[in-house]
Amino acid sequence: MLTKNQADIWSDFLAYIEERCSAAEFQNWIAPIQVADSATDELVLLVPNIFVQEYLLQNYKKDLAGFIPLKTNGDLALKFVIAEEAKKQPVVQQAPSPPPPQDSFKLNPHYTFENFIEGASNQFVKSAALGVASHPGKSYNPLFIHGGVGLGKTHLLHAIGHYIKLHHKKLKIHCITTEGFINDIVDNLKNKTMDRMKRFYRSLDILLVDDIQFLQNRLNFEDEFCNTFESLINQNKQIVITCDKPPSQLKLSERLVARMEWGLVAHIGAPDIETRVAILQHKAELRGIRLPHKVAFFIAEHIYNNVRQLEGAINRLSAFSRLIGKEVTEEVVENTLGELLQHNPQKRVSVDHILQCVGTVFEVRVSDLRGTSRQKNVALPRQVAMYLAKELMTDSLMKLASSFGGKTHSTLLHAWKKISDLLASDETLRRKVEMARRNLEE
Repeated sequence: MLTKNQADIWSDFLAYIEERCSAAEFQNWIAPIQVADSATDELVLLVPNIFVQEYLLQNYKKDLAGFIPLKTNGDLALKFVIAEEAKKQPVVQQAPSPPPPQDSFKLNPHYTFENFIEGASNQFVKSAALGVASHPGKSYNPLFIHGGVGLGKTHLLHAIGHYIKLHHKKLKIHCITTEGFINDIVDNLKNKTMDRMKRFYRSLDILLVDDIQFLQNRLNFEDEFCNTFESLINQNKQIVITCDKPPSQLKLSERLVARMEWGLVAHIGAPDIETRVAILQHKAELRGIRLPHKVAFFIAEHIYNNVRQLEGAINRLSAFSRLIGKEVTEEVVENTLGELLQHNPQKRVSVDHILQCVGTVFEVRVSDLRGTSRQKNVALPRQVAMYLAKELMTDSLMKLASSFGGKTHSTLLHAWKKISDLLASDETLRRKVEMARRNLEE
């Protein structure tokens, strides 16, 4: 049974979670949730749509368990209700509202190319994004950017929008989340203005869509998106899409997956330690914090999952420095960032270990992987080893490349890009790479 007032339980959870996610994430996903009255012992949450419910459970179920007790069957004493529209009062019928005007969307003012810290893991995808922004509809179309949470996909999407608005002012551009696109369809269906919506989307010059993975298992909405997609592509209009996985791994129709693979599929990886240090120092400079290189390196060694966590660390240090008036030292970082720091860093992986695991999976001798043979049955596993080294190790590119028989960093980058591209389409290779990765992490 719940021992506290339901509203108090939710308030406690909000206070806890607000410090553990970005302001944008909190406002977009957490703040819209409300507590509903309930005659039972369950906490009933009113959510605007199913996406918010799924997001909360996928990302914060363990955190919720710290506030909400379990029922006898082991489930959380929690229930969701999809919010209904407020009952309409009798009013004089008005004409349906027109579709959103050209500048109705909001681009994050901080998400520009100038504020995007470039590193080996995102150099290629940033170049592709800049190419699209410079010559919309003429370079890579569509551009599909995929990668993990908090690595900069939305940043690049908004950066493209900012650049086009500044340098191509006559072009009609629209930036929207997949959830927003679905809500547009729902609203226009209710207002019987679907034709007007279709005209609006098909008249765009640039369409920027964030988080396309939320279109999965939504067949009717998927059909409408696919029709819009085809209409724009056939007019040579630019489309940019972001996602947490490559098209081939999405549970979408073959028709839509094939169309998203028409252009360029670009992967954005986790930043290496040098890039994480640069990100920390850049964000510290923006907030007027003096962050010694040694301290930045210390933070980068212990926060390595994504850029969003690095930004959260700087926000906390900024507040501490402003309130307490102390300089930022390693001791201050330990005391202030506490739970953010990962004191059991990623298991140290060596090139030797990578070569052994790759050799075992691909049935190739380690001596051959270290050699110079260009036969496909050797060259491909060698490139896989280079790919894993870049993905799992924090050493500099120069140091990693030299570990492969004196190769150059450009050779290693070429191998990494080639394998990244192949993983999006070659299921057999993807399974072998994942097998080698699991063996490394055991």
